[in-house]
Amino acid sequence: MAKVTIYTRPMCGYCARAVSLLKQKKVAFEEIDAGFDQKKREEMVQRSKGGRTFPQIFIGKDHVGGCDQLMSLERSGKLDGMLGLE
Repeated sequence: MAKVTIYTRPMCGYCARAVSLLKQKKVAFEEIDAGFDQKKREEMVQRSKGGRTFPQIFIGKDHVGGCDQLMSLERSGKLDGMLGLE
């Protein structure tokens, strides 16, 4: 199974939605709260090559993007393959 990392911030509906989908799929993931941690936020922006919105999601070494991109992968049937669930 691919390693999943998600950068989140408190009170973020998109973050909650993305986390909920990952939990629904029973996928282990590392959640990094970067909302009030400047170093973690800088790490997120650098790792995502400029992504400043929350959440920022990574599957393995691949930058997925945010919640909308994660949901799009789910709707297209590609997410399970990326997560190694197939």
